[in-house]
Amino acid sequence: MEIEHKKRLIKYNDKMFSCTTSIAMELIGGKWKSVILIYLTDGKKRYNELYKLISTITERTLSLQLKQLEEDGLISRRVYTKKPPLKVEYALTPFGESLAPVLKSIANWGKIVAEEKGEFIEG
Repeated sequence: MEIEHKKRLIKYNDKMFSCTTSIAMELIGGKWKSVILIYLTDGKKRYNELYKLISTITERTLSLQLKQLEEDGLISRRVYTKKPPLKVEYALTPFGESLAPVLKSIANWGKIVAEEKGEFIEG
């Protein structure tokens, strides 16, 4: 697929972007969004499951990132209140699932970099 490079503006969510890559990074950029999303490609997860999987994230940051991903339509939040304790699950929406191949490619590339230039530390 060839990417067309020309000067233009793109309006998305009432914001102006000069490049489609900027739109993608608006949605998944930053330190944590893509990490949260890659864990959700395996299926729905509860808040504590995500918190345990992402060992270096703070609870506040996880909460804020989940809210933003939900606002952007990439994940859904389902609250179960029928019986205590309260249960909340997060899952990819169809829009979020459309990112799965991209996220998996990025994760695979990161694994190659880690194997060649880094080291895995078991925790």
